[in-house]
Amino acid sequence: MNAAVEAIVGDLNASNDSVRLDEPDPQLLDRVIAECVAGLKTLQREDGHWVFELEADATIPAEYVLLKHFLGEPAPEIERKIGVYLRDLQADHGGWPLFYEGAFDISASVKAYFALKLIGDDIDAPHMKRARDAILEHGGAANCNVFTRIALALFGQVPWRAVPVMPVEIFHLPRWFPFHLSKVSYWSRTVIAPLLILMTLKPVAKNQTGTDIRELFEVPPEDVPKYLRNPTGSRWGDTLLWLDGFLRLAEPFFPRKPRQRALDKALSFVTERLNGDDGLGGIFPAMANTVMAMTALGYPDDHPDLVTAKNAIEKLLVVNGESAYVQPCLSPIWDTALAAQALMEAGTDGDDPVVQKAMDWLAGKQIMDVYGDWADARPNVRPGGWPFQYGNDHYPDVDDTAVVAIAMHRANNAKYAENLSRAEEWVVPMRSENGGWGAFDADNTHFHLNHIPFADHGALLDPPTSDVTARCIGMLAQFGYDREHPVVTSGVEFLRREQEEDGSWFGRWGTNYVYGTWSVLCALNAAGEDMSQPYIRKAVKWLEDEQRPDGGWGEDGACYWDETRDVVIDSTASQTAWALLGLMAVGEVESAAVRRGIDYLLKSPREGTQWDEKWYTAVGFPRVFYLKYHGYSAFFPAWALARYRSLKKGNSKKVPFGM
Repeated sequence: MNAAVEAIVGDLNASNDSVRLDEPDPQLLDRVIAECVAGLKTLQREDGHWVFELEADATIPAEYVLLKHFLGEPAPEIERKIGVYLRDLQADHGGWPLFYEGAFDISASVKAYFALKLIGDDIDAPHMKRARDAILEHGGAANCNVFTRIALALFGQVPWRAVPVMPVEIFHLPRWFPFHLSKVSYWSRTVIAPLLILMTLKPVAKNQTGTDIRELFEVPPEDVPKYLRNPTGSRWGDTLLWLDGFLRLAEPFFPRKPRQRALDKALSFVTERLNGDDGLGGIFPAMANTVMAMTALGYPDDHPDLVTAKNAIEKLLVVNGESAYVQPCLSPIWDTALAAQALMEAGTDGDDPVVQKAMDWLAGKQIMDVYGDWADARPNVRPGGWPFQYGNDHYPDVDDTAVVAIAMHRANNAKYAENLSRAEEWVVPMRSENGGWGAFDADNTHFHLNHIPFADHGALLDPPTSDVTARCIGMLAQFGYDREHPVVTSGVEFLRREQEEDGSWFGRWGTNYVYGTWSVLCALNAAGEDMSQPYIRKAVKWLEDEQRPDGGWGEDGACYWDETRDVVIDSTASQTAWALLGLMAVGEVESAAVRRGIDYLLKSPREGTQWDEKWYTAVGFPRVFYLKYHGYSAFFPAWALARYRSLKKGNSKKVPFGM
């Protein structure tokens, strides 16, 4: 290369570096942060909390319609609006996906089609024909998952042999037995308990219009030779399928008195945890099963428990003009803690009335005196956690508790010393034997249960995960636990074992590896880990390599399948914020990747405090149930921008907080 060419190349490289490393416009940065702060403050409720919409897929609003027709209580006006929502969600492939622009899902599609038909849509309408063709192309309604087939059995659309045998006598099993309700996750427990009543009594939906969906089966549903499948393909799965067949033959001969006692136990479980108008478990499927179970047991319409259970469901409705949907649950604790964190990062003082009102509201929601199901594994531990919903006393959430405690400690650790002490007292012993934390239970690792035919959804358990563990380490580090404390040491060792080959961490409760990696890097920083270690630099390189040409980061729900793990369709504001927060936690404030990410956020479309974000960036259960937190595009980008500004202005580039 001659001198002239070298000079030209040198000039080009210098120019590229200059473009890449230009500082984001500080005035624009200040203006965007100020607008976000003002917007978040206006969204705060009078009593101090925030709550944003929480959207899932078509299944929850479809199940709401099915519930109404099971009860013989159709609601034409709200169903009409749900119909608008369901039609809008139908994808180009003809069916319904589990997340925005996702692949066809047979179970979601069958439920949505059935709901629309119950609402009154003509099966020859173009959208219904497209849906029917897509469902049949994928093998028909016989290929739905277990939960969908149970719903169809309640409507007489499939025979009861289409679902696994789950006798209510399960409630008589001792705790040492291989299957026991204490061995499954909280969400499984609350769904299964009323479901066992339904599967025992086998009521038939009132279905006043006599609507059926026989056209969705390749052969008549009663002629389908085999519905049940081995969920794992293992020999254990084959053995348990054989056991299911044996139980099916034996069940008609089960004695009536023990069965009645089991029904009584199941009902007692439900009523003890009814949870007022926040509903059983605070989640729609458990609430809907409760209403149907009580109806099957003959509860009169004015029975207080039945009225309460129905009211809990109605609280989940969201009506936006001519469209309506049903939320899977409500997220006020989570939203409030994260919104307050974003405001404090942006410079709102912990003693500011906005933050104080939020913290006071959260303090009043701490569960101090109810020994929930978690106490089965930790009987000698005092309560002290927070739930995810407005109220869910039997099921506090470790993740929420850690996030609330981090925010509360940051706001005013002296004022909330008792709340923080009780949170610490509960969180530390909720650690599992492997050093990590699960979301609701300790040592919920009974993986043999994944082989039962009922577990084809793959979401039966609540084992420790990287993201929840990271949050707990972040909380304890902010409380003053050092890197050598045995609890922190074992937690960090758990995280190191969980690191993926490419350097990332799996995200159980957020999508996906960006979420997991952000969570872990923040925790490692808080714990005082040496950020120059190779395993941390490997994570940094992974985040940098995943940055998209537009400067943002993005993953969608397809990344939970191995074959589509690396598919990225678009960048999102919330995932970009996570990546930035993760990189800044390890000191990469001045890096080109961070600057480009900040620039992406500053220039991306938004309205007030919320960035445009159609994508689902969270999960209820990977590959099964996805979530769109409407608040994520509000508080996480604001948080990342504010942290960038504070670190740039500060004397230290180290993040002093647990997340």
